[in-house]
Amino acid sequence: MDVMALKQEVIEYSRSIGIDKIGFASADPFVELKERLRRQQELGYQSGFEEPDIEKRTNPSLLLPEAKSIIAIALAYPSKMKNAPRGTKTERRGVFCRASWGKDYHDVLRERLQQLEEFLLAKVPHARVRSMVDTGELADRAVAERAGIGWSGKNCSIITPEFGSYVYLGEMITNIPFPPDEPVENRCGTCTKCIDACPTGALVQGGQLNAQRCLSFLTQTKGFLADEFREKIGNRLYGCDTCQQVCPENKGKDFHLHPEFEPDPEAVKPKLIPLLQMSNREFKETFGAMAGSWRGKKPIQRNAILALAHYKDQTAVPHLLRLLKEDSRPVIRGTAAWALGKIGDPSAKPYLEAARQTEADADVIAEIEKGLKLLAEAKE
Repeated sequence: MDVMALKQEVIEYSRSIGIDKIGFASADPFVELKERLRRQQELGYQSGFEEPDIEKRTNPSLLLPEAKSIIAIALAYPSKMKNAPRGTKTERRGVFCRASWGKDYHDVLRERLQQLEEFLLAKVPHARVRSMVDTGELADRAVAERAGIGWSGKNCSIITPEFGSYVYLGEMITNIPFPPDEPVENRCGTCTKCIDACPTGALVQGGQLNAQRCLSFLTQTKGFLADEFREKIGNRLYGCDTCQQVCPENKGKDFHLHPEFEPDPEAVKPKLIPLLQMSNREFKETFGAMAGSWRGKKPIQRNAILALAHYKDQTAVPHLLRLLKEDSRPVIRGTAAWALGKIGDPSAKPYLEAARQTEADADVIAEIEKGLKLLAEAKE
């Protein structure tokens, strides 16, 4: 088998099916990454969404026996939206991060990888392959870096020379020994703009992230958001783009190469108050195709309440009072109670006091107390 010729055929085929960048890496264990992941685990910096087994994350042979190489792919996504709707004082809006615009990228990349698998198996029937997107075991940024897709930036994103960090990543392990590509030069230099701009200080240092403080992770949690982060979340409903937006390598980078990734402006910048009233079915119909819907309705609605508090939106008060009184979910009742205090409308006080008498959940009672304290402070 002429693997050099096959590699070139794979590259050409990948372009024909809309893969924007492809690279090839050895399937050797990721030794340095293993130590970094162990350190992250010791420090409690992991999100909990990752594969917990560090061996599986760093040793491709555990995922595919006889693994010889890994094919890494990248698809670019847009950074700017056409006809973006603007919020007003009477109709505030939230925002989904750019990586959640359009169709769920997991589905799109899996389709491309499936096509690539079929092409490869047609050429080499005895080949073995295993593909994954970022919910798989392998650390896809480490694979992409080794395969020359881009360098690992201080913001912990892969930054490509062509598309900046606005790329989705996927990979395929195979027993075909493709010649590896060279990694690209790291161009971050002395720049620390992402570290300086991180709203919560989650970027501990260049290339090290405390996921427990990262707004992108926090917007996806299902419980009460810690008090220190409620001010920081702003109007983010899912994800955070700050460390990408300030990156000089992303300046002027905006690619509209895939119709699947084009955002529905009303879905990615939705009105906040209607979001509070959505049924599960309405939520699925509106947001179900987006990556940002994977955790369900509750985190998005909790974040919408925090966004209304951020704006101190007086028009939200009756809607928050309804949630406080009627919603079956403690996180929603409690966050609504806190938000009523943050907005500072004194008319909410008797309702909060009444809710304190009837509420059975200790966490919600604590949030009602916070709301009443905020109202008292606003009055002073």
